[in-house]
Amino acid sequence: MQLSLTTLSSGMLNDYWQLTKPKVVALMLLTAWVGMVLARDELPSPALTLTALGGIGLLAGAAATLNHLLEGQRDALMARTRRRPVACGRLPPHRAALFALALALSGFWLLYLGVNPLTAWLTLGSLVGYAGIYTLLLKRSTPQNIVIGGLAGAMPPLLGWTSITGTLGAEPWLLVMIIFTWTPPHFWALAIHRRDDYARADIPMLPVTHGLDFTKSLILLYLLLLTLICLLPYLIGMSGLIYLVSALLLNLRFLYFGWRLKVSADAGAAMRAFRFSITHLMLLFLALVTDHYCYWQLG
Repeated sequence: MQLSLTTLSSGMLNDYWQLTKPKVVALMLLTAWVGMVLARDELPSPALTLTALGGIGLLAGAAATLNHLLEGQRDALMARTRRRPVACGRLPPHRAALFALALALSGFWLLYLGVNPLTAWLTLGSLVGYAGIYTLLLKRSTPQNIVIGGLAGAMPPLLGWTSITGTLGAEPWLLVMIIFTWTPPHFWALAIHRRDDYARADIPMLPVTHGLDFTKSLILLYLLLLTLICLLPYLIGMSGLIYLVSALLLNLRFLYFGWRLKVSADAGAAMRAFRFSITHLMLLFLALVTDHYCYWQLG
């Protein structure tokens, strides 16, 4: 009996953990941390860093939980998502809703009291943008859902910046622009791989509404645009040669995956492009930090 209760408790905790989409939140927190590091020449204090990342992470987890809650019925129709806790009935919707509320309130007040009100309100606005505008409205109504709704997911570098400075500036918006442009090719690659799932769930993703060839062409165009936008931190003096070389190499590699997706009939090309897109963003932002730290030390 004790073993059964332990297993049940462990399984329930894991379900709540999965509601927060921890891998997605971890990538968001990495980009938020980069925004914090770039905001000042000196490294931010450990206490402020942990408080800011904790609050941003809690609100991001709340947004992810609301996405599970609002998309439960559609998730149940898709092979990729049908085993999610709400979709398969392991967690009832009211528990997911209470969990999301607890995460959101905790995260908001942690940021408001421990960081600054601007960061708290911007992070809450990102939650509303993702869970409300994207999930409830855009995802179900337009194939450009991920383009328009991608702004909410692109906000973490700005949130990291404001958590240190308490003000908005041009530089963090440039980081937002990078993620905003990166998001469509990242997500459309996955949508190509899961096209039948989205069609079954009646979600108007671009590969469903406009076909695979059109989507692949648009991925390439966005990758070209992304390559140009990734040069801007160097061109405005925000970063140096370490970042420039890294950005060029990473974007050329991403373009290669996009080109192979366009011209190849290989069924695995879409997932390879999707997986590399995650590596691309991680390494790109780590290159920004490395460049900033090296030039700060040299200076």
